[in-house]
Amino acid sequence: MPSIEPRRNQNGIVTSYRLIVSGGLDREGKQIKRRMLWIPPNRNISDQQMLKEATAAAYKFEEQIKNGYVLDNTQTFSEYAQYVLELKERIGVKTSTLDRYIDMLPRINEAIGNLKLCNIRPQHLNDFYKDMTENAIREDSCRAVAKRNLMTQFKRAGISKAELSRRAGVAASTITAATAGKPLRLASADAISEALGYTRKELFTVQNDPTPLAKKTILEHHRLISTILSQADKELLIPYNPASKATPPRVQRKTPDYYQPDEMNDILDTLERVPIKWKAITYLLIDTGCRRGEIMGLKWDKVNFDTGVIVIDCNLLYSANRGIYEDTTKTGAVRAIKIAPQTLEVLRQWRTEYERLQELNGDRWAGTPYVFVRDDGSRMHPDSITAWLNRFSAQNDLPHIHPHAFRHTAASTMIANGVDLVTTAAELGHANANTTATIYAHQIAIARATAAEVRAGVFAGRK
Repeated sequence: MPSIEPRRNQNGIVTSYRLIVSGGLDREGKQIKRRMLWIPPNRNISDQQMLKEATAAAYKFEEQIKNGYVLDNTQTFSEYAQYVLELKERIGVKTSTLDRYIDMLPRINEAIGNLKLCNIRPQHLNDFYKDMTENAIREDSCRAVAKRNLMTQFKRAGISKAELSRRAGVAASTITAATAGKPLRLASADAISEALGYTRKELFTVQNDPTPLAKKTILEHHRLISTILSQADKELLIPYNPASKATPPRVQRKTPDYYQPDEMNDILDTLERVPIKWKAITYLLIDTGCRRGEIMGLKWDKVNFDTGVIVIDCNLLYSANRGIYEDTTKTGAVRAIKIAPQTLEVLRQWRTEYERLQELNGDRWAGTPYVFVRDDGSRMHPDSITAWLNRFSAQNDLPHIHPHAFRHTAASTMIANGVDLVTTAAELGHANANTTATIYAHQIAIARATAAEVRAGVFAGRK
């Protein structure tokens, strides 16, 4: 009898099922298990209907295995896609990547899921991209808006916004947005409602979101289709990858945002008036060029106060399917970064405040290993950095500040001062120097122009 294991998101909502069936016995007489990841083709069905369809898929899978099932080009795209996602999970694809695939696949299956692999042509894909562009198909086409009594519910429950943020597993900025009547993702509304002991219907109204899909979003769907069909090509199930001959929308790469020296001076001056935790976080962003998740994932045992070196070996991330979770760095690489003495001193000051909070909380202290935590020692939501920087810049009449701009500034500063691309890539945690060269082509061009002027200076004053 097949085994059907639900995969749930942070709110306990089932997003997919893992199907496990018997594949006979091996040479040692041990039972062989065959697994498949089943993703509902339609998210707008009840849990009962989803379980029913998953059960039917499990028995079908079991029958295929009994009959010597092998992959062939008569499979539909949706059938083969589930196999590919299962394969990706087995070989260790990052959780965040797999979650993104699972989120995108229902929309893709709706368009081409019933087509057999051997029948898919570039035109099918081009029509899909055109439909997404013109009709603004959105998987999450609705947003939830809090009713006027939301603040009343906070008071009745006797909890603060910060505590609700922790219980619901959403950023504090999301709670603030909800109370201000701004639209939220349905998953966030569900999490807040559950944390307060209500249903979404009791606390929120649902509105349509007419925002068109971005070209980048459409391109991401194209890349997933290409990944799936590329695997079929490798396994000789199709003569070529139709996605390689399709025409997805072009996305123009933006010139990276970075701050000029006078802007950085204004930011640093203003940081002298903020709480030490946020000053330390921002100093690290400025100094290292690390991603915000890498700063949130920094642990005390990775900080060497004697040498001034920190080790970046993990990422603290958030997804609707998993909540807040720890993962490897984006490339999987571990890097040691020498930080500036000023940053080290601010980090020491924060450690003193950290220890004070720890003593103040006593047994209530959560005791997570991370450098940056909430006032009770629990993990911080990665989005909280972006939310705080937004408020910080708005309240102090500074240019709009976002974490990645500090990363771009660090990279641009290194390139402008002659640091080679290999070293810059290693400091930033890029997979290779080619990635750095592509992202910062504009800054490299400026540096080369400056180099040309320097060389020309040799001839200055000569006739």
